[in-house]
Amino acid sequence: MTRISIVKQTVWTEESFGKSVKYFPAVGAVLGLFYVAIAETLNLLIGGAFPMLTAAVILMAMIILTGGIHCDGFMDTMDGLFSGRDRERMLEIMKDSRVGAFGVVSFVMLSILDFAALSELSRASTLMLIAAIYSAPIIGRLMMVVTIGSFPYARPEGMGKAFSKYTTRSTIILAAVEALILLSPLILPFTMVIKPLLISLIIALIFTLYFGKFATKKVGGVTGDIYGAVEIISEALVMVSFLLTC
Repeated sequence: MTRISIVKQTVWTEESFGKSVKYFPAVGAVLGLFYVAIAETLNLLIGGAFPMLTAAVILMAMIILTGGIHCDGFMDTMDGLFSGRDRERMLEIMKDSRVGAFGVVSFVMLSILDFAALSELSRASTLMLIAAIYSAPIIGRLMMVVTIGSFPYARPEGMGKAFSKYTTRSTIILAAVEALILLSPLILPFTMVIKPLLISLIIALIFTLYFGKFATKKVGGVTGDIYGAVEIISEALVMVSFLLTC
């Protein structure tokens, strides 16, 4: 999930791997704290003088700290689901390690959207920027849990199969409660954050359910790549929602 390594784990089981899903929002909170630390450091060094530079550094941190894993899933998903091919060929395209032109173009467009939202947030309100970059990875990973637990896995096997196998409705509820607890430090002291946070949650959830149904109709379910696509698009939706409602 990240490039942040606390312990060196060389042996893992399918069960331990699959049951890690309930901790996804917590992983998002750790990443969010790193993003906030980077933003605050930049604020101390350069203030709000260079919002585009701040946006660029935060966006690069989002990719570097996750190893670009969700970016890869997003590009593979765009290449596959929108290829216009049959179900089996779509799944083959998503499994291919090579990235197609459509995936690259889609990722560039998404990155432009992220960069613009971060730039405008940096210019408009330091508080809203901090709130957005902390909550985005939490909500994004909560939407991954919703996707994993709400839609069938499209392949007979694969890395994402373990997630699907051990994720139930109770896992989604647990992850949702976990996410709300992790987001509460924003809600309690800063009431002005409640509105954009609530709107971003609703928008991300609507997108997740729609996109999951769309993918299921196309390929019979979801895959690990689609999990990543849901996460990274949800993050973008959160940042845009904060910008439009701040």
